[in-house]
Amino acid sequence: MSRLAEVLQRLATVIEGRKGGDPATSYTARLLHDPDLAAKKLGEEAVETVIAAVHGNTDALAAESADLLYHWLVLLAASEVSLDAVAAKLEAREGVSGHDEKARRKPA
Repeated sequence: MSRLAEVLQRLATVIEGRKGGDPATSYTARLLHDPDLAAKKLGEEAVETVIAAVHGNTDALAAESADLLYHWLVLLAASEVSLDAVAAKLEAREGVSGHDEKARRKPA
């Protein structure tokens, strides 16, 4: 398992442990109690990640990527989507070209 995968697994466990926590004392619990806020924060972090990449700031890109992954994990947990469900979607795409995979998706 990669170092990132290990860190993400530990972080996901911590996030799960914050479910039922007090939103007044835990930022994670606050996001878990408000999936709309969690989604908004994920979007903000995605934009900040893109800006860091465009500016070529590798340290900022690493930091913003960490924020992005944290907020992504929180949104998944708040939405009751497991990492296994995400993994299944990725596994289903293995060995399929990006163009072919995109072409077979149904319009939203």
